[in-house]
Amino acid sequence: MTTTRAQGRRRLDASVPAEYELPVRQPRLDSPATAVLVRNVVAAAWALGTLVSALVIVDVDLPGWIFRPAAALLTVALTVGLTHRAGGHLRIWPALAGVLCLLAVALQTNGLLVAAAALTGVVGAVWAVMVTRPADGLVEILREFVVALTVAASGAVGVAAWNAPVDVETFSFVVVAAAITLAISMVWALGAGLHGLGRLHLAVLVGVAVAVVAVIAYGSIVRAYGSPGLLALIDDVVYTMRTTIGGVPRPVEVFIGFPALVVGVSMRSVRREGWWVLVFAVIGTAVVTTSLVSPGAYPTYITLSTLYSAVLGLGLGLAARRVLGSQSAIRSARAVQEPHRVEPPRLSGLK
Repeated sequence: MTTTRAQGRRRLDASVPAEYELPVRQPRLDSPATAVLVRNVVAAAWALGTLVSALVIVDVDLPGWIFRPAAALLTVALTVGLTHRAGGHLRIWPALAGVLCLLAVALQTNGLLVAAAALTGVVGAVWAVMVTRPADGLVEILREFVVALTVAASGAVGVAAWNAPVDVETFSFVVVAAAITLAISMVWALGAGLHGLGRLHLAVLVGVAVAVVAVIAYGSIVRAYGSPGLLALIDDVVYTMRTTIGGVPRPVEVFIGFPALVVGVSMRSVRREGWWVLVFAVIGTAVVTTSLVSPGAYPTYITLSTLYSAVLGLGLGLAARRVLGSQSAIRSARAVQEPHRVEPPRLSGLK
């Protein structure tokens, strides 16, 4: 009597290590010691700029002139990090950012201050996402989530330190739009074309895009055409939450930005097309970087609102990841299992 062995999932040869899909340029500096020194200098500049810029929202006895130079230092460090990560020209983009920041600090005209603050918000939001790495397990996802929020928070205090005279709504919209545009161009340059998306992942991308349009459209319609009773109800809910728990979660972060961050880094562990989901995560990080642009913003309220948004968005993202993971497992139960992707280290270039 013969028995038929149950056929399980076929696996690729694990003895052959996975390789990164894109060619990576040679090290920009020949000496490894010099490269480490430059990396440490940039990291120290980012930390110092963040620390001093953060003091602008704290009641400390410091001269007011110190904050804008700190914001300039932070902006240049963020630009260096983003340019290096995306494989851009370090001799061009950080230099241009440095010139803009230098002029803004020296001349302090409204236009230059607004432009410098916008640059800080954009590069902070995009680098917060680009600096993440593929994450497969829960611990790795939490790590990347914290990394992205930390970088975005540094961009927020940098924007606040510029103390630029802006219209808050217009400024926030411009920063979000510019950050999304920059993220799309960088993701496209990484070769994450739509042709590699399976039907499930393409459905995820379309679903996130629909959610973006729905949330933005609903908010605009309510503000423009909502009845006085509905607007009063919303104001009452916001006031109650603000007085009881100290903050109000932001829908665009809860339903779009932060869940996209979780799903994107998880998808990237298998497919590079996960970068497309992370484009929508830039919306969440851009909202964070612009959250302190108003001089009248209360730091405690903004911090608690971001914290509540992060917790809710993280939970929603983990739930979406679980649903998508179970569906993907069912569909590919008898298919060849895809190996985990590898990417360059966090502080190395992606191309």
